[in-house]
Amino acid sequence: MPVYRIDPFREAHWDSFLQAHPHASVFHTRAWLRALQFTYGYEPLAFTSALPGSALTNAIVFCRIQSFLTGSRLVSVPFADHCQPLVSGPGDLNALLSHLEEILASESCQYFELRGSSSIPDLQKGSRLSRSASFVHHVLDLRPDLETVFRRFHKSCVQRKIRRAEREGLRYDEGCSDKLLRQFYRLLVLNRRRHGLPPQPLAWFFNLRDSLGSALQIRIVSREGLPIGGIVTARYKQRMFYKYGASDARFHSLGAMPLLFWRTVQQTKELGLCELDLGRSDSDDQGLIAFKDHLGASSSTLNYYRYPENFAAVGKLRGRSLVRRLCTRLPSPLLRVVGRLLYRHIG
Repeated sequence: MPVYRIDPFREAHWDSFLQAHPHASVFHTRAWLRALQFTYGYEPLAFTSALPGSALTNAIVFCRIQSFLTGSRLVSVPFADHCQPLVSGPGDLNALLSHLEEILASESCQYFELRGSSSIPDLQKGSRLSRSASFVHHVLDLRPDLETVFRRFHKSCVQRKIRRAEREGLRYDEGCSDKLLRQFYRLLVLNRRRHGLPPQPLAWFFNLRDSLGSALQIRIVSREGLPIGGIVTARYKQRMFYKYGASDARFHSLGAMPLLFWRTVQQTKELGLCELDLGRSDSDDQGLIAFKDHLGASSSTLNYYRYPENFAAVGKLRGRSLVRRLCTRLPSPLLRVVGRLLYRHIG
């Protein structure tokens, strides 16, 4: 089966193909790819067995990352929790993967990585790919009525905290304005420093907002005018995707984050969407996993795969513990500079 390389930006059938495919997500869209290109300079490309000019029947979308720090590679796709190959069956998948193995050298890349969702078949069967990472993926089913969804929240860890937040009179705002985005980013810088990590570039969030438009929402909870918690969500088809969250640790007891997710659930239900994708969690982040469990979300294993299988992981910069210690001590302006310099290399 011949396989063709296409440009998602120029492919006339790309949008209609995504709309029709049940596993297409916001991470496959031109909007997400455009924000990646504008922010980090990544080149989007895709591979399909569909004849040029005909309607697409399958595709795997990538971005090419070229970095002097972490090497050159194809990633499907950077800064996405998951980006499943869009195929109609094992035959499609095997044909596309075989082609990718053959053309890797011609694309001047050291390896390619697939970030499949939990519903993807085991890619290690019949291929030379190896599992490069595993995460926990949570999805909240919103088909039941709102009262049932609330009852499934953990009573003490979520329900009581929502009521506490409402008693405290915390203010909830949502939208995609510059003001809300900057409020969220200030919280993100605090949050990343607390964890010893640099924040993503502010330009990434502006480009993502400008590309997605009103499908992206910044949700902020404030106390007496001070933002204390925020999340960023993106809507695509019948799903709402939670992508980023940040909070001020001094006010955790007030229940800002549970209130944010409750308001998100309420709005998602009002829009008639069927699920809230809560994204991935590191397998050792028991606190985050427990929080998503307490929302009543179902969990599954999310695997990433890499070819060639014997290629050593890149992107893990040496001295990680030193970097973490440094990040906790840097002033915000310098921490943001570190983020701007590093993130294009670690997608």
